[in-house]
Amino acid sequence: MAQELTCWSCGGSLAGLPLPFGRRAECPRCAASLHSCRQCGFLDRGASKGCREPQADDVVEKEQGNFCDYFQPAPGLKPGRDPAADAARAKLAAAFGAGTSPAKAAAAPSAPPAGSAAAETEAEAARRRLEAVFGKPKK
Repeated sequence: MAQELTCWSCGGSLAGLPLPFGRRAECPRCAASLHSCRQCGFLDRGASKGCREPQADDVVEKEQGNFCDYFQPAPGLKPGRDPAADAARAKLAAAFGAGTSPAKAAAAPSAPPAGSAAAETEAEAARRRLEAVFGKPKK
């Protein structure tokens, strides 16, 4: 059984839309461009130009409609952020000792007010972590 086409942005079903998608085709649920790199099966952020099709032109705006002749809609796409970007954020958080996911970090309470003893200690700890990664600043 073939997987159903879903929108790269919202995950809505695209079963009722005619194929092939035209350059101006939009998701009926969220109005995201469908003839875009994010909806294409050739999208690969690790490949040259972000595409596994070697003859395709470079497309800078991966979420905008384009004229690529190699476009093939990818079935079973999951909405949300780029998994590679999430992995990079997690590595960055681990390198600086955050210990929480980006979503949890965004929901965490704000830092203590500037000038308090807790803020000074937190700032010093952050500086130590930065110096451990980048070295001491040159004077």
